[in-house]
Amino acid sequence: MLALLESVLSSLPDDKKNLGGSLDGEAASGVAPSSRRPWAWLTEHRAAQVLRYRDFRLLWFGHVFGSMSFWMDQVTRGWLIYELTDSTVQLGMIRGVQAIPILFLSPIAGSVADRYSRKKQILITQIADGLMLAVLALLIFTGAVAPWHVYLSAFGMAVVQTFHQPARAAIMTDTVPGSHLTNAVGLNSMIFNVARSLGPALAGMLISWSGTGGAYTVQAIFYLLATFWTLRLSDFEPGAGGHGGHRFSLRDSIVEGWKFSWQNLNVRTALLIAMLAALFIVPFTTLLPVFARDILQVGASGQGLLLTAMGVGALGSAVIITGFGDRLPRGKIMLGGAALYGLGAAAFAFSPWFQLSIFLMIVIGLANVCSHALVQTVIQTYSPPELRGRTIALFHMSQVVATVGSMIIGALAAFSGAQWAVLLMGSAGVAAMVVIHILLPRAWQIR
Repeated sequence: MLALLESVLSSLPDDKKNLGGSLDGEAASGVAPSSRRPWAWLTEHRAAQVLRYRDFRLLWFGHVFGSMSFWMDQVTRGWLIYELTDSTVQLGMIRGVQAIPILFLSPIAGSVADRYSRKKQILITQIADGLMLAVLALLIFTGAVAPWHVYLSAFGMAVVQTFHQPARAAIMTDTVPGSHLTNAVGLNSMIFNVARSLGPALAGMLISWSGTGGAYTVQAIFYLLATFWTLRLSDFEPGAGGHGGHRFSLRDSIVEGWKFSWQNLNVRTALLIAMLAALFIVPFTTLLPVFARDILQVGASGQGLLLTAMGVGALGSAVIITGFGDRLPRGKIMLGGAALYGLGAAAFAFSPWFQLSIFLMIVIGLANVCSHALVQTVIQTYSPPELRGRTIALFHMSQVVATVGSMIIGALAAFSGAQWAVLLMGSAGVAAMVVIHILLPRAWQIR
């Protein structure tokens, strides 16, 4: 696999020296028609032209393996804690422990991403994630694993991811020119959602064949491969990238990011949509082990297929977003996509058939990424490069809100059942989007 990817990297035209310039046909790529290599067709499509930039390609390949491990963990960790405790409340609580570092460290992580080497931050976090997953796999194989191990590793990985996410998102501005940022975000979203399709299915199969220990072993290997690609990235120093974090103290830098995010109407609106969707709609996936095992009776592999179906819809949405780019009406799709996401979750709650549930998960995935990817694109587009790490960190704080929602939906499920809990939360999410449309009519006009 590494040899194949290496051949791809070496054969694609390299526009690193033209960073910030335009890419227009073969003249821009610096490759004569007679000397074109077999893989050059990959960059012909408008949506994939950012792959001509060497550092973006390396970042993108690393993202492949990191995303696979991330989505596998969505199945593996939930299945492990449910297997150990048989508790729907603890399905929500395992998300709850992840809220603490995200809540308290996200502002610091965003400022750090704007002040220091983003490549080094990505490397450190990938290595730390891989080591924690390897230790958890060892505990499972030796029969020593206990619920507190699952909670401790969830907390540790949340700390690591809090610093990883803004650094990875912000470094894109160092690897591609601003005119290609939308396409870069779209391609990252595409690979993230390919992993959303493949990762859960792979995790489900591995759990069926070798238990959660086998799944965690593969996840640790994926982080090792992600580290291999990240090591090859160029060193982008904060000053060279134009980051502005060093102008202020760490505290003042954090405050500067908050002020900008509040004062810029487009960024503020996008963050509001993300937060409300995270509170009411996103948490329904916390209860998927209950639907898979107890309601639909399809087991771990069935849960993997449900998340895979969601990933299929998400991938289709990412392809559309990458292809159309700036021509999409972002405001309408952000709001409309979030509302459809909530409607899909509410319908999923009382689906009596696995086949119908699969279809609804495809719709949910399509709607979710339509909204989520464009929220991220709006935030990055309307944030200057020197503030992007901090605004992206605020965007990722929606995970804290989603964690709170996971705890709420877990408690609701304990009292009223999983189906009613998902129905109530999904309906509340739809209502929240309607309220935004009424109170902030300009949100509909964001481009």
